[in-house]
Amino acid sequence: MSQHYYSNQPEAGHDRRELEERLRGQIFRFISDAGVFSKKGIDYGSKVLIEAMDIPQHAEVLDVGCGYGPIGFAAAKLAASGHVTMLDVNSRAVALAKENAKLNGIQNVTILESDLFAAVQGKTFDVVLTNPPIRAGKETVHAIFEQAYAHLKNGGSLWIVIQKKQGAPSAKAKLESLFGQVEEVTKDKGYRIFKATKTFR
Repeated sequence: MSQHYYSNQPEAGHDRRELEERLRGQIFRFISDAGVFSKKGIDYGSKVLIEAMDIPQHAEVLDVGCGYGPIGFAAAKLAASGHVTMLDVNSRAVALAKENAKLNGIQNVTILESDLFAAVQGKTFDVVLTNPPIRAGKETVHAIFEQAYAHLKNGGSLWIVIQKKQGAPSAKAKLESLFGQVEEVTKDKGYRIFKATKTFR
């Protein structure tokens, strides 16, 4: 089977590069590498999610599939008095995210290698963020939705970005089957941002 960015140990040779991106009005620097998602620059979907997401200042946040760090770091700036836990199955992405946290002086993050939510069993969060690995298949994406629900506090929200052509309608239907409230926050060039809130039932 060919390797993907959601492989645990990428076999691709290294191709490190430095990126500079403005996110939520702040400049971030990132080191990326071969074998990780969107190595040449932050993908458009992640940027749409970053600009749309609403993160309370004191929030406990979980970033699932953090890659080399853009979504989680933007969230960490917004949750300045809170904390962001960042997970990725890809060991190279985790190492890069740790390096990039130091590069940007971001201290309110914990970055862990984890197959989906394995490293945070028993913990709950105010906000879960994900740009789900569509190429891993619908089963994996829907498992992320299900596990996000289990790891959210009551009143907490899951924010996701997904392209219409890559299954946004079925994703929304799945979210509506799990969560009390699902809102399409924005759409941009075929990308949809959904906010699913865990309400009391």
